[in-house]
Amino acid sequence: MRVLVIGSGGREHALVRAIAKSPLVTKLFCAPGNPGIATVAELVPIPVTEVEALASFAASNDIDLVVPGPEAPLVAGIADLLAERGIRCCGPSKAAAQLEGSKQFTKEVADAAGIPTARWEAFTEAHHALDFISRRGAPIVVKADGLAAGKGVVVAQTEAEAEAAVIACLREGTFGVAGARVVIEEFMEGPEVSVFALCDGTEAVFLGAARDHKRVGDGDTGPNTGGMGAIAPPPGFTHETRTQVMETIIRPTLVEMERRGTPFRGILFAGLMLTEEGPKLIEYNVRFGDPEAETLLPLLESDLLAALLAACEGGLAAVPLRWRAEASVSVVLAAQGYPGAYHRGTRIAGLDKAAAEEAVTLFHAGTRAEGDAILADGGRVLVVNGTGPSLTIARNRAYAAVDALEWPEGFCRRDIGAHFL
Repeated sequence: MRVLVIGSGGREHALVRAIAKSPLVTKLFCAPGNPGIATVAELVPIPVTEVEALASFAASNDIDLVVPGPEAPLVAGIADLLAERGIRCCGPSKAAAQLEGSKQFTKEVADAAGIPTARWEAFTEAHHALDFISRRGAPIVVKADGLAAGKGVVVAQTEAEAEAAVIACLREGTFGVAGARVVIEEFMEGPEVSVFALCDGTEAVFLGAARDHKRVGDGDTGPNTGGMGAIAPPPGFTHETRTQVMETIIRPTLVEMERRGTPFRGILFAGLMLTEEGPKLIEYNVRFGDPEAETLLPLLESDLLAALLAACEGGLAAVPLRWRAEASVSVVLAAQGYPGAYHRGTRIAGLDKAAAEEAVTLFHAGTRAEGDAILADGGRVLVVNGTGPSLTIARNRAYAAVDALEWPEGFCRRDIGAHFL
């Protein structure tokens, strides 16, 4: 098979690395990719947002399967464009991708399917939203309805915080069209967990669960980021909890999406809160998480490409997925200043030394090559993963690799997974 992966981050590096192991692969491309991905796949200089150009490349290069990494091309309809050309895409249609593209859509699906989630209301007028907040009080959650690069959610501890979030979206237009509607929902308490399922429209198989670390600083301090690290499996996420999530959240979603005429195919990412009343849905994403992909995929023993193909063609239930019974820890190295303003172009050394141990994998997330040098070219720059028979051993391996890197302009959290030891 000739396969095209879309994206340029650590998630896509993890996907490419896993797909490359398949005996089904004859040629592997990645658009636009990064220097780490270039060691495994041929890079194609097409941005992820240029869906027409990506579909045309797939058609003219006899691509058998396209695997989008980020959400943007899916919400823009890349799967539909590829279907018109007879090319398989392991990702949802534009209509089904609204599970990530619109918070209101997800809430409506959840309510229709009887899926446990927070009570909510949606607003397009600021004065109505502000009145709702004054009646409900805080803590309360305000979300921009559309895609806001992970920055459109405010967990407000005071009414003033919630009001400021509403004004930013509906009056100041901070998030543009994405913030033209806000969803306001009740505050839920409990540990969060990311659960992944591979879906073929009617069937779903469990793809793993992880615990992300969103805030930039040790001890969960500072602003939210795209993710500063993750661990798998999440402590306390039992087989019974997994079964409950699949039966009360994932599968009812597939049934409701099929009833609407928009069956979901691809990777469904459920952000969950494990409340005292049981697991509740926070939100859906329609692709693998980052850095969760870099944390889960190193544990996968099965042929990922065969499973992705089954998701496109049906019969997913007949494709078993096997995972190593180990712990996995990923640590994100970011450029100083992230998630605010940061410098690009600083040199990173020691990559080979850091990745010398077999149980350690380095994923490029925001890098570029300049001759033989690797330079930082993003906010989140590298993801260092360690695996082992225990969380302690996996952490120690990951942080030993971090310490072998030579990049004084970078930083990381030093407490990924420490809370669970």
